[in-house]
Amino acid sequence: MSYASPVISPYAQSAYAVRCDWGPVGADAVGPGAAIVAVVDVLSFTTALTVAADNGIEVFPYRWRDERAAAFAAEHDAMLAVGRQAVSPDQPVSLSPPTIRAARGITRLVLPSPNGSTVARRLAETGATVIGVSLRNARAAATWVTRTLPAGAAVAVIPAGERWKHDDSLRPAAEDLWGAGAFLQGLFDEGLDGFSPEAELAAAAYRQVAPHLRDALYACASGRELTGYGYPEDVGIASEVDSSNVVPVLDGEGFRPVQV
Repeated sequence: MSYASPVISPYAQSAYAVRCDWGPVGADAVGPGAAIVAVVDVLSFTTALTVAADNGIEVFPYRWRDERAAAFAAEHDAMLAVGRQAVSPDQPVSLSPPTIRAARGITRLVLPSPNGSTVARRLAETGATVIGVSLRNARAAATWVTRTLPAGAAVAVIPAGERWKHDDSLRPAAEDLWGAGAFLQGLFDEGLDGFSPEAELAAAAYRQVAPHLRDALYACASGRELTGYGYPEDVGIASEVDSSNVVPVLDGEGFRPVQV
């Protein structure tokens, strides 16, 4: 009796040591089997995450900002970030990075986000080491990964993307492509090889935009959206390329800051 060989999905990029795909579904495709998975959500989850890490704050990702998130925050003795427009003297922190940068006396923070938080929590269930990457710490994260990655192991990069409001489908976001590309270019510069075509595409996109990245962030759809809502500083902080030497590493339910 003969048995058919198992079919390997063409979407898994399993022939490559460095992989890249979009959002929760892409994470399900390329994340399993990777030793380290980098989540990229530039506007604004992973930018906010790196600002928190710079301040030594442990961040707990959570998808929903509702009574479940409040209960989760209470359970972990953490502050719950509120919506941008709900910031007040009593509730001073939101997903907006400037509010985290200005915060004092906070050591644990629950940071709801339907994109980056969702992907991070989903990936943690695969057993991979999950890190948060933004333009602010892309180089430091690449250095940390090359020092940490076991020989012969794979790394996957997940640009989180945004959601279309009318049907909740994935909107690939230029800023996340650039953030993923900055990290991937760092891996290449550190000597990693075996890039999938999808990973090469992201790195090439970053190289193309790097000379005018700050202007491009303000000009892309997500940058225009945040600026139009009155949060241009969110975009400015996101454009602080390689300003941080801290890598948020998901440990259990929370990201702990690791200095590189």
